[in-house]
Amino acid sequence: MADSRLRDKLARREFFVAPGVFDAMSAMLVEKIGFDAVYASGYWLTASYLGIPDAGLATYTDMLDRVSMVVRKSSAPVIADADTGFGGLLNVHHTVRGYERAGVAAIQIEDQEFPKKCGHTPYRRVISIADMTAKIRVAAEARTSRDFLVIARTDSRTGKGLDEAISRGRAFAAAGADIVFIESLQSEEEMRLACRSIEAPLIANMADGGRTPIRSAQELSQIGYACAIFPAMTALAANAAIERALVHLRSSGTSVSPQVPLFDFDEFCRLVGFGDIWAFEEKWKEVLDKDGHAPDNENVIDQTPRQGQPRR
Repeated sequence: MADSRLRDKLARREFFVAPGVFDAMSAMLVEKIGFDAVYASGYWLTASYLGIPDAGLATYTDMLDRVSMVVRKSSAPVIADADTGFGGLLNVHHTVRGYERAGVAAIQIEDQEFPKKCGHTPYRRVISIADMTAKIRVAAEARTSRDFLVIARTDSRTGKGLDEAISRGRAFAAAGADIVFIESLQSEEEMRLACRSIEAPLIANMADGGRTPIRSAQELSQIGYACAIFPAMTALAANAAIERALVHLRSSGTSVSPQVPLFDFDEFCRLVGFGDIWAFEEKWKEVLDKDGHAPDNENVIDQTPRQGQPRR
């Protein structure tokens, strides 16, 4: 059964933020901090998994595998990037069914030509409004539950202008999109105009380093948005921290420095699920310790799993 929490938030006009995740570790940290939603970013899942650009090179199978991992690590509802639906109408139908079975709460489909490109990079081209609205209708009909949301994105602002982007947003809402996504708006005034002009919930893309100005959740709600994704923050923060640590190691020959904070190793062991492993070992230690020698428990502080661990 699809997760109803995002649809319920939209109905209550309750603004929510979904940070982007790029691998299992970032998904577990988002779970640890606690958010109302999680965004499985196509750009960053592709970069972390394959080390290649977000240019339509990752397949449906690649993305479904990564998105399914995010769902397994997240108790919050997951919004998942599905590029163009990975092809034509039949592909869109197949993609929606696959993402819904994987436990995704909302699927994002865009109007770019295949192969698509990151929405804040050049040389993007879009398909016709008729072709995209057909994809939206197919996506809405393919889902087995109305709680599974369809997010329709247009990348037309950069190449065809703001008026075209707003016209597409209206058409997408009329075709059955639950949330409209106008990519690459270039000022706060454009953001306000889009929210005023489209009678549907809008999602803001707060892509650090992108074309759209970054605003806080409170500001975005006041502008008129229903929700926001912050797709790049976790990946950019992680890479900055890793680079800083590596530079220090290269220059000093050690990992120890007040300038290089490290996540607590024992806490990370528990975050990744070692508490369950230790509890299992403790329960079956008489069977496992066949040679009569006690296992090395020197570094295990407490083998009892703690409450509040991420769902697995």
